[in-house]
Amino acid sequence: MDDPKILVMRQKIHGTDATVYGAELRQRLPDCDITVAETPAEERKALQRADIVTGLEVTESQLDRAENLKLFACVYAGTGHLDLDAFERHGVSVTNASGVHRTNIAEYVVGAMISMAQQFPLAYERTDRREWRSYPTRELHGSTAAIVGLGAIGQAIADRLDAFGMDTVGVRYSPEKGGPTDEVLGFEEIHEAVADAEYVALACPLTDATRGLIDEEVLMTMPSDAVLVNIARGPVVDTDALLASLQANRLRGAVLDVTDPEPLPEDHPLWGMGNVVITPHNAGDTPEYFARCADILAENVDRLRSGVDELENQVR
Repeated sequence: MDDPKILVMRQKIHGTDATVYGAELRQRLPDCDITVAETPAEERKALQRADIVTGLEVTESQLDRAENLKLFACVYAGTGHLDLDAFERHGVSVTNASGVHRTNIAEYVVGAMISMAQQFPLAYERTDRREWRSYPTRELHGSTAAIVGLGAIGQAIADRLDAFGMDTVGVRYSPEKGGPTDEVLGFEEIHEAVADAEYVALACPLTDATRGLIDEEVLMTMPSDAVLVNIARGPVVDTDALLASLQANRLRGAVLDVTDPEPLPEDHPLWGMGNVVITPHNAGDTPEYFARCADILAENVDRLRSGVDELENQVR
């Protein structure tokens, strides 16, 4: 594949539309024929001649019309919404955008820990009241963080916490693979992982094994001065058990970018708790999203040109 024809399908992510993605791709692949579709009609026309399509999804009916298609570059990290069997039947490879969030979400988690250690939520309350009164704070240095999930995001979190002099325990499906944390345990050892952790960061996918993972028992095992940070998925945490633990002063606090249910109803008790920070599934927001997707696709175009079979982030 020398100079592939690339179709950028209609899409909007984090308030940014596909024209930005197209510009990032043209910067990296100036010799390629890149079409940024603006209408369904333009998509249908370009799809018939495209060697590579990138976007949110391609349906089987679209695959039927894409006679030249060799690669679909999904701009989501997750591909559960795709019919991968259909791609296989059509001989089309699929890649995802795994890793594009590692920097911004890792920064969110570190910021959450600093915010709770320095009691910024309390500071904001007193600022609103114009109240000049000191309060106790903590240091991250010397504390322990359990990171549940050691994918790209979990590893990025561990790397950044190391700079703060924190001890880290990682939890992953295959602990024998190791990781950047000081210790790596399996999911069946979740109690051992959180028992001494002042901070528990959830960065795992939602699966049958992780649904309800942080339940009443695990919350009871966590130290009473621990902070829970959830950037995974809401159902990884038993919300009722979390609320009960916070109301009973069995946790120092929580920072939740995801909740169950989501959106969190405006009358939910978690909203009114002074030691809980809630953001609207916003940790993934970054102006660099399409630039990082373009990096992945440009690398894979280079591999295709070189005849390399294995692609970056290939899922099929």
